[in-house]
Amino acid sequence: MSEKNFQIAIDGPSGAGKSTVAKAIAKKLNIEYIDTGAMYRALGLKMLNLGIPMEDGPQLHKLLEETEIDFQNGEIMLDGQVVSHLIRTPEVSMAASDCSAFPCVRKQLVAAQQKMGESKSVIMDGRDICSVVFPDAQHKYYITATDEERARRRYKELIEKGENTTFEETLAAIRERDYNDSHRAASPLKKADDAVELDTTDMTIEEVVEYICSRV
Repeated sequence: MSEKNFQIAIDGPSGAGKSTVAKAIAKKLNIEYIDTGAMYRALGLKMLNLGIPMEDGPQLHKLLEETEIDFQNGEIMLDGQVVSHLIRTPEVSMAASDCSAFPCVRKQLVAAQQKMGESKSVIMDGRDICSVVFPDAQHKYYITATDEERARRRYKELIEKGENTTFEETLAAIRERDYNDSHRAASPLKKADDAVELDTTDMTIEEVVEYICSRV
């Protein structure tokens, strides 16, 4: 492999397995994994904790100036504290979707993501990595699956974490998140024209990882 830095950009809807795949690829290729979705979730968590309404623009601007989001040893850090275990609930998921609709939020976090990917080889997943964050990435993929399969995966994940929810509630949340992400004005979820689409409904994580690694 060339010594030159490269970026692998992965987009796709909630529950498609992007993060799991990206983490495995990062480990296999020995490159940095950056979970952009976790950055929005961390901000959403802080807004929920502080009781800041999602429609409050002025407070959101102030919050952005006073918030530090970073990664350390594979963990998402919010103002110096590990919050990886707090950001995967349905409430935080919706908060992340809501706050990501604000252009000021996306502008600040996208700038941070681009800076992370300038100095080293990275794999990054999210909703607009191929189209906005790294439009010139050498390797671009759009990972998806049926909404029922994505809900099944997310429901299994939530139950294993002890969350009190049902499959029907998880499916409804997935569909609501899909609608919000694809209809927002700021960087809506969509497949980039030059991204390779992978439907993972009937694929294992290992098969997806091997498919991408074999092409990098």
